[in-house]
Amino acid sequence: MTAKVMSWALSRLAHGNRVVLASVVETTGSVPGKVGARLAVASDGQWTGTVGGAGLEMKVLQRCQELLSVHHRPFGEVLRYGLNKGAKGYEVTPLDSLCGGQVSLAIEVIIPMPHVLLMGGGHCGQAIAQSLDALGWQHSVHDTRIEYSSQEMYPNAKQRSSVSVKAFFEDQTLETLGRFSDVLLLGHDWAEDEERLRCLLHIFNDSDAIPNGNQGPRIGVIGSRSKWRAFEKVCHKEGIQQSILDAVICPIGLNIGAESPEEIAVAVVAQIMAAFKDVDPEAPSWRT
Repeated sequence: MTAKVMSWALSRLAHGNRVVLASVVETTGSVPGKVGARLAVASDGQWTGTVGGAGLEMKVLQRCQELLSVHHRPFGEVLRYGLNKGAKGYEVTPLDSLCGGQVSLAIEVIIPMPHVLLMGGGHCGQAIAQSLDALGWQHSVHDTRIEYSSQEMYPNAKQRSSVSVKAFFEDQTLETLGRFSDVLLLGHDWAEDEERLRCLLHIFNDSDAIPNGNQGPRIGVIGSRSKWRAFEKVCHKEGIQQSILDAVICPIGLNIGAESPEEIAVAVVAQIMAAFKDVDPEAPSWRT
């Protein structure tokens, strides 16, 4: 059962879902689930496994769903239940049960590691891919020039694509885009990046969602503010909501004075890491 639950949890993480894993870690007396019993709940509403069934399992499932609705970052807690409505003790939650024992569970919110879609396989895309590799994060690449999305240039890419922008987005939905934590528009041609942006934002617009990493991948565009204003004007004409446009990051990367592709990669990946860890990069860092 443990292997089955863990395998299922990993598969949901691979699809961009957050997962709550509940594991029985300690028991005393008569309980329905022994140490090692597990269940997992994904942010898409699916779940598998068991911690023993009955009222205990209902309570645990309810708690897992609550955590998924609140926590978009790693989180953990330990819960203790007394399987008797008259159960007493330090931090023991009584349940309407006749089992009589006590059970402790470890509850952990697990989030998928970043998977960055690089839309543009030029110098910056290559440098960013190398930085992502160093962190053990995943990346995929799309470039309409086949030589810039090749296995030779991107040996560790999870997915490679060289189809047209229109063909790439033809079957994309908010759900399929959910496998990516971030989509970066790094194209060699501003017109291609504009088309990519329009295709992306129409998906969010039609789904009434915001590209912020919770409802869908974050979206970043390389380039200047004047480039962004031109893109924004086109999107306004196509009916894209301002709230969606406001969520797009342009220019991408922390302001560290980056100039070379390698320096830009440091700035961009650091920005992704800050979002992933829910850290304000401009806040002071205190060490004791």
